[in-house]
Amino acid sequence: MSRYRFVNGQVVTPAATLTEATVTVDGGRIVGIDERTDDAETIDLGGGWIVPGFIDTQCNGGGGVLFNDSPTVEGIVAIAQAHRQFGTTAFLPTLISDTPDVIAEAMDAVDQAIDAGVPGILGIHVEGPVINTERKGIHDGGRVRPLDEELLALLATPRRGRVLVTLAPELVAFEDIRRLTAAGVIVSIGHTDADHDTAKAAFAAGVTGVTHLFNGMGPFRHRNPGATGAALDNQDVWCGVIVDGHHIHDATLRIALRARPLDRFMLVTDAMPCVGAETKDFMLQGRSITVRDGMCVGMDGTFAGSDLDMAGAVREVVSRAGLTVAQAATMASASPAAFLGLSRERGALAPGLRADWVWMTPDLHAAGTWIGGERAA
Repeated sequence: MSRYRFVNGQVVTPAATLTEATVTVDGGRIVGIDERTDDAETIDLGGGWIVPGFIDTQCNGGGGVLFNDSPTVEGIVAIAQAHRQFGTTAFLPTLISDTPDVIAEAMDAVDQAIDAGVPGILGIHVEGPVINTERKGIHDGGRVRPLDEELLALLATPRRGRVLVTLAPELVAFEDIRRLTAAGVIVSIGHTDADHDTAKAAFAAGVTGVTHLFNGMGPFRHRNPGATGAALDNQDVWCGVIVDGHHIHDATLRIALRARPLDRFMLVTDAMPCVGAETKDFMLQGRSITVRDGMCVGMDGTFAGSDLDMAGAVREVVSRAGLTVAQAATMASASPAAFLGLSRERGALAPGLRADWVWMTPDLHAAGTWIGGERAA
């Protein structure tokens, strides 16, 4: 059992934001948050914050590693280590549209990482290859394919962690969405040209997520709201947002956050190998990607993920949308935990949950990351 006494700052809990608190940890879980001071390691926050560990449901790479290129335990470990310094305590390694063989290899690697006890590996996000080529973005159109029986069986195979699949609902049968969700797969819509009614029907069929809202889908129009409008009108599905100052205009972000419950939005990075790496430019499936002014772009200017980390996403949403730190922390922790069905395990600083938290400076940079009550970065 260990105790941490946090002083001279603020500790964000579900019940309140505390100016001082002692967090007691046993077996990697929080067993108490109170005012005890005996046998506690005192940490002066210097006016900063303790917030729940960040959970990223869309992370393609980091530390110079792209998951598609290294669908191995070693690749997953490298990505996890790169993001840990920015407060990410749990994430889904994300595979951009690829062949069934690579998808199978990546899913096996995630199972192996979980079995090996690699901290914070919650499962896998398979983004594509069942997407609309009209909205494919940087995805390789040559790897786009239909949801045939082979791919369906692969995605529905039971796994050690969560399986999140992003697909275009206009290209699949709603019965197949129901088959995936019945197998425990979490389904999100993205890279889609679906109209409003199709997206709405997909939600009714079991889709519970929207991948990087506004990006990779048709724009909202007053007579043709499309998938974007269906997502904004729906009050239940979880929408991921990339708040880096490039993917979403500030006004658009503020309007979206006012349209739906805040706890149904998730901060995601859509991070590429450049995050946590000395060399920023990288290759993506044979194409050269340049990072400039915080943007990852292909030779034709198409966005290619982001150079964003989760601490940066928290800073940006506070600055650009005017949220409180506690509200931003909900979007970075509690909301993705709920989306993944893991609210009883993580996502908040509360007794019974995993002892994962981030120390943030007053200007919201990560100063320390704890996983299971142990300092990890």
